[in-house]
Order: sequence, then structure tokens, then C-alpha cells
Amino acid sequence: MSEKTGLALLRVPFPAHQISTLPKGGVKLSYVGHAALTDRLLDADPAWTWEPVANPEALGLPIAPNGMWIRLTVCGVTRLGYGDAGTKKGGDAVKEIIGDALRNAAMRFGAALDLWHKGELHKDEDDDPTAPEAPDGYDAWLADFEATADNGPEALLAAWTASPVEFRKHMPAEKREALKARAQKATVAA
Repeated sequence: MSEKTGLALLRVPFPAHQISTLPKGGVKLSYVGHAALTDRLLDADPAWTWEPVANPEALGLPIAPNGMWIRLTVCGVTRLGYGDAGTKKGGDAVKEIIGDALRNAAMRFGAALDLWHKGELHKDEDDDPTAPEAPDGYDAWLADFEATADNGPEALLAAWTASPVEFRKHMPAEKREALKARAQKATVAA
């Protein structure tokens, strides 16, 4: 199991033995079953909960027959999800709706996100021949900028504002967000 905990654990890819396939439309769709997802949710937050959305129309959510909107709460964060039973009826329909809604809501937290995506979700930038080269001095600037994150959000913002525009444009959004989170943690730890 991963060293990550809480919400970060939900983003960790599922091992191959927890991924099933379902033939649909001439292709095999990969998915994580209800038990594997429940296990991951329990590892992330033993007190996770879900509840049906009482009046989805009041929230502007679309309504479809044989389906249900839910609120999934993990580590104090709540996200919506929708489950559909397809053509199933009775008790099987209820189980399908709940399992589908949990998978859909958990995907909003990043669980099994790679299985929902139709292409390469996280393509390595080094493999992209069209990716622009880093401007001269970028690597040294990046090392200094990353170290600044340990001084908190204000220091990070000041360093960002003072940085050359071409360096800021070259930095991937994921890297920026990770450094912002690191700066926030530095503030909490202080």
C-alpha cells in the first residue's frame, strides 16, 4: 500500500488485481469494483460517509429515471456523484445505483481517475516532442523557487511575482499547485 494517506491516497492508482473488466460496446472497460473502492475509502478515512441527495432538482442537477445523486464525504470534504442502474430492476438495481454513484463520486476525489480517462491521463512531458524547451536559467530558478515554498505562501507569492514571465509560463500548473500546497503546509507546521 502507498505511504500516502487521506485524500492523497485516493489518487494512488489501484493495483492490477483490483481492476476488473466489463465488455461494453465491443470493447472491454476497466473499472474498480465496489469492494476495492470501499477498501480504499476506509484506508483513506475510516469515517467516510455517503448520503442520497434529497432534492437534486433544487440544486440544478439533472434527473434521470433509475438513478440517484449522492454526497460522498471523505476526510471532511464532500463531493457529488451520480449512479445509474441501467436496465436492472429491484434489489439489483439499488445495489448497482449505489455502487455506480460511489465510484462516480470517488472519481471526483481522483479515485481510479486513470480508468475513467479515454487516453493517457498523465503523459510524461519528457516523452512529448512538441513540449517547449525550458528557457535558459529555468532549472536554477526552479530549484530556488521550490526552496522558497518552505517559507510559506507570502514568500512564494513574492518570489513568483518577481520571477521572469518566461519562467512562470513554462512552469506546469500541477507544479505550481504542488508548491502552493507545500507553502501552505509550511505555514501550518510553523
